[in-house]
Amino acid sequence: MTTKIHVIVDALGNPLTLSLTGGHAHDLTQAETLASQVEPQSLIADKGYDSDSFIESLEVRAITPVIPPKANRKTKRDCDFALYAERNLVERFFNWIKQFRAIATRYEKTARNFLAGLHLVCALAWLK
Repeated sequence: MTTKIHVIVDALGNPLTLSLTGGHAHDLTQAETLASQVEPQSLIADKGYDSDSFIESLEVRAITPVIPPKANRKTKRDCDFALYAERNLVERFFNWIKQFRAIATRYEKTARNFLAGLHLVCALAWLK
């Protein structure tokens, strides 16, 4: 069974909220749920989150979306690429949790136990 981890990290790379879905689920399906659990000034995400409805929901909450427009978008939106460079904090977080072999190879067979292991690793991330 494949799974996908969705996470929001703060400006220091510490995890704030996470969820687990099936491997075939699109990232955008969890975006609203995760974003509703935090109150950032801006939200940095990749092109996969470039959706009019998601961007509108962020703007309604006074959150600045820092999401580059997709190449096939008819009207290009502005994106602060200097701030977008900070998206590597999420990538570094994923690299760090993969140092734990049980997470990288997904030893746990049930999603509940795997998510519990992720929560333990997230707690360790806050302690470092």
